[in-house]
Amino acid sequence: MLIKMVATTWRKPGMSLEEFTARWSDEHARLVTRHKDAMGFVRYVQSHTVASPEIEEFARSRGWASPPDGIAELWWDSENALRRTFASQAAAEASMILAEDEAVFVDTTRTAAFLTREFEVFNTIK
Repeated sequence: MLIKMVATTWRKPGMSLEEFTARWSDEHARLVTRHKDAMGFVRYVQSHTVASPEIEEFARSRGWASPPDGIAELWWDSENALRRTFASQAAAEASMILAEDEAVFVDTTRTAAFLTREFEVFNTIK
């Protein structure tokens, strides 16, 4: 059963959202793709924040915190595949390369990551 890690992403202070989005969706995406086998990734999705006054007001009315600049979703075939990945030297080396790159444009002090399994309640997309 697939398992995914969701990670919130925040841009470095002083970096514009446009600069962050360009860096993350281009150079970093290519780097993750290059190291996907070592990391055991079977899927990688970036979700970039889209400005919306309606959603911002909705969130404010609920007392919610400010959103991240995006989220990254990284999938493995199973929890066992994830464990094998994190036990491997190749993954440790690839992870270090990815972390060094993220340090250039991500505010890693604000990043949070967690494992999830999707629980689909409904889907009306055809």
